[in-house]
Amino acid sequence: MTNLTLAIDEEVLLRARMRALRERTSVNAVVRSFVSAYADQGGDGAAMGWLLELADKSTASSGVDGRTWTRDDAHER
Repeated sequence: MTNLTLAIDEEVLLRARMRALRERTSVNAVVRSFVSAYADQGGDGAAMGWLLELADKSTASSGVDGRTWTRDDAHER
C-alpha cells in the first residue's frame, strides 16, 4: 500500500474525524473507500454500491411531515 499526503482544512478534518468516530471508522478508511470507488467509476457498479451504502447510513430526512413543497414550487421564478 502507498501513502498519500493531503492538504485539508483543519476544521473540515476535525468534522470528518468526529463523523468517522460516530460511524466507528477512520478518515483514512473513508478516503481509501472513496478513492477506490472513484477509481472504479468507469464501471459504475462499485461507485454506485458505495453511494447506496452511504445513503443507507444517512440520517438526513425531510422532517416529520415529509416534503411540504411541490416540484412546481421548487422551480417557481
